[in-house]
Amino acid sequence: MINIAIFSSSSGSNAENFVHFFKNHTSIRVSLILCNNPNAFVLERAKKLNVPSVVFTKNDFYASDTVEKILTDDGIDFIILAGFLWLVPVSLIEKYPHRILNIHPALLPRYGGKGMYGERVHCAVKQAGDLQTGITIHLVNHHFDEGQILFQSIIGIEKDDSVAIIAEKVHAAEYRFYPQISAFYISGIYTNL
Repeated sequence: MINIAIFSSSSGSNAENFVHFFKNHTSIRVSLILCNNPNAFVLERAKKLNVPSVVFTKNDFYASDTVEKILTDDGIDFIILAGFLWLVPVSLIEKYPHRILNIHPALLPRYGGKGMYGERVHCAVKQAGDLQTGITIHLVNHHFDEGQILFQSIIGIEKDDSVAIIAEKVHAAEYRFYPQISAFYISGIYTNL
């Protein structure tokens, strides 16, 4: 069985979607949720979904091997970032080369980089008057939103779409494609490890 750990800082709707998607999968499962925010709703979701969860601190992540040890002890093969807002340390990227995936709520390289997440991205898209946005699923490297792009989906925007409507359209695409593309990628790369 291929074990996925999901990292989240937020409400965890994408994390929950992953758990449901892989629930009856024959070779991949979500076996752990890690969170850097003790008040994040993702922890409630994990409890309800019967998925073990761990809260970690900045020190655990950047100044010790605590998080790496948790991942090793749980036999984690791949990491999925789902609303996780911290830059992944080099040591973790090196431990999981080409095995950390992230999703960005826009068509990278536009509207990417530090501080560009969630509603901030949708506001920037709206302010620019763009008539399309999308999602980008990419590998994680040493910089925010600069890893190899695996998949993009374009989403049309009407001129009078509010930021909330743009967000709704983007979330629908995230829920549809993120687990599916991750499954294709994981299944393909895992056979080559």
